Amino acid sequence: MGIAGLIDSPIYAWGVLPFLIFLSRVVDVSMGTVRVIFVSRGMKYMAPLVGFVEVLVWLLAVGQVMRNLTNPICYLAYAGGFAMGNYIGICIADRLSLGLVMIRVITKRDASSLIACFRNADFGVTSVDGEGKTGQVKIVFTIVPRKELSRAVGMIKQFNPQAFYSIEEVNSVQSGVFPLRSGADSRMLTRLFRPMRKGK
Repeated sequence: MGIAGLIDSPIYAWGVLPFLIFLSRVVDVSMGTVRVIFVSRGMKYMAPLVGFVEVLVWLLAVGQVMRNLTNPICYLAYAGGFAMGNYIGICIADRLSLGLVMIRVITKRDASSLIACFRNADFGVTSVDGEGKTGQVKIVFTIVPRKELSRAVGMIKQFNPQAFYSIEEVNSVQSGVFPLRSGADSRMLTRLFRPMRKGK
């Protein structure tokens, strides 16, 4: 059976084609999630590149659906690929862990031990006195790379399992104290992302 015969066969129409549409949707939706992350991080070179590939794959998928409007499996594959693409995109975003986050801790306890833990981890820390509904509190701020978020939260939990804290996205910073990567990996990432961030 030649290529033309394979394309005209029921196996292709009801099996291979829906699978390709599903796969295309997974790719373009997951890339769309990554593109949004790049845009929010100010990576002005990577975001357009990912967006170009994303739209190209999407056009291919939609084109196949429009050519097979009488095939309901193609509709299911298109919708299923969209759903799976969202899931995979979130997984990729978690793995990338790009950017910075600000952690704000508000506590009525003496925060000296928490501040010491942050500083020992090379996290920049700012603390101020405040007043809450129930009295005086200590407010502790730190900005950390997203990759270090779980580590920082672990320190907070160790300080006080019931501590109140919030986490916010940080688009860019001018300067600060951050834990340093070691080795060639650090130098490679620095060269790669330095021209892609805002304000650099």
